[in-house]
Amino acid sequence: MPISGNPKKMAQDIAEGYITLSPPMLRQYNQNDMRTILNHLEMTIRTLRQEKIPLEDVMAIKARNHKISRVNQTMVMLRAYSKRRGIRI
Repeated sequence: MPISGNPKKMAQDIAEGYITLSPPMLRQYNQNDMRTILNHLEMTIRTLRQEKIPLEDVMAIKARNHKISRVNQTMVMLRAYSKRRGIRI
């Protein structure tokens, strides 16, 4: 089943915490869809790391680190799922 909606928006929603991907949700996607999701997650994490936040703004730094953590956790889960299923991404 193809990705519903914009994959870039999906990656941003994962970073914000609105969407969480799990292995049962990934069953509906094929190899190309998972590769697309992973590429957009990598682009999202790159833009998050490029953000310049003043060191005095502790809450903004904390929020950015939570977003990076969510995206990184999703990427690890996606790679582990594809490896377990024998899907090359």
